[in-house]
Amino acid sequence: MRILIVDDDPKLRAFVSKGLEAHGMQTSVASNGLEARAVLASLPQVPDLILLDVMMPGGDGMGLLEDLRRHGVDVPVIFVSAARAVEDRVRGLKLGADDYLVKPFQFDELLARIEAVARRRVTTLVHEVADLRLDVGRRIVERAGQRIDLSPKEFDLLRALVEARGRTVSRTELLEVVWGIRFDPGTNVVDALVARLRRRVDRKGIPLIETVVGEGYRLAPKGAE
Repeated sequence: MRILIVDDDPKLRAFVSKGLEAHGMQTSVASNGLEARAVLASLPQVPDLILLDVMMPGGDGMGLLEDLRRHGVDVPVIFVSAARAVEDRVRGLKLGADDYLVKPFQFDELLARIEAVARRRVTTLVHEVADLRLDVGRRIVERAGQRIDLSPKEFDLLRALVEARGRTVSRTELLEVVWGIRFDPGTNVVDALVARLRRRVDRKGIPLIETVVGEGYRLAPKGAE
């Protein structure tokens, strides 16, 4: 899972980030809502979940969640806050949060809540672009109702392009997301995988995968029309 931790307490951010990464998760951090918006804009994919504080200088959590939901971003959110009043929890859940955990908390409880939210969400995490349908939970891809069999790497590449929502994804970003490589190995591994993915996906309909010269690849809005 890719998790964004938004909290103004640097010690808590470090503690949670270290614990989650020890359990095989990838984490990004932000100190407030304003910084979180910048982090979200820079990430190649929408995170699988956001851990969000409520009261932060420089952009509170409620406002951030409200903006995300208003723009159709349905990423799972767990509020992690010292605000323990019932009305705070009710407001957060009504805004679209998936859970609300009161500080201080035990790490094991946080982990259990993350896993519970993931289980609830995974069955409904389906993306559709034009006649392309990508079911993340079952790792199934269909085009015009016909199943397309992809390798694990091809699926992860397609997911990265779909979740970028039309934004160009660089080769460097794809190396990190699909292969977990944070440096350029000096090979054409990304281009080769894109070529294979095109043969499987674009041959069944209007071409969707577009090369942006000098920048990377995107799931082209024009192809989705």
